[in-house]
Amino acid sequence: MNFRVGFGYDVHRLADNRELWLGGIKIDHPRGLLGHSDADVLIHAICDALLGAANLRDIGFHFPDTAGEYKNIDSKLLLARTKALLLQKGYKVGNIDATICAEHPKINPHIPKMQQVMSEILGIGEDYLSIKATTSEKMGFVGREEGFSAYAVALIEKIK
Repeated sequence: MNFRVGFGYDVHRLADNRELWLGGIKIDHPRGLLGHSDADVLIHAICDALLGAANLRDIGFHFPDTAGEYKNIDSKLLLARTKALLLQKGYKVGNIDATICAEHPKINPHIPKMQQVMSEILGIGEDYLSIKATTSEKMGFVGREEGFSAYAVALIEKIK
């Protein structure tokens, strides 16, 4: 089989005194996401989708939150390392489709920059990285503005 598909999901709580990082870019917002790393929920979901497609377990296995080396790490580095793991196993990224769930701030104005940043890391054209944004219609933890969630599916292709 030359193609494989993976699914990723991540969630992080909003917290005071944290920067908001999504899709590899800093977004101006009074609160940021809480996590061991920079808590970039979108990149984490994408990493999980890519790792799952290659049957390489998950982001927590490769980059555990118990390891000091990942404390406050820039998630773009995790994405680059995920790509390297795929290449070691003989895969390249085909395309990614991802969704961020957040009530505020509005994400859509930031999507082109996110696509530019992450597509450069992954070595794919921006047209192969779809990012969408939605709200939870004021329902659940996202609707109450307690946190964000993100979902991603990824297609990878065998190259060797």
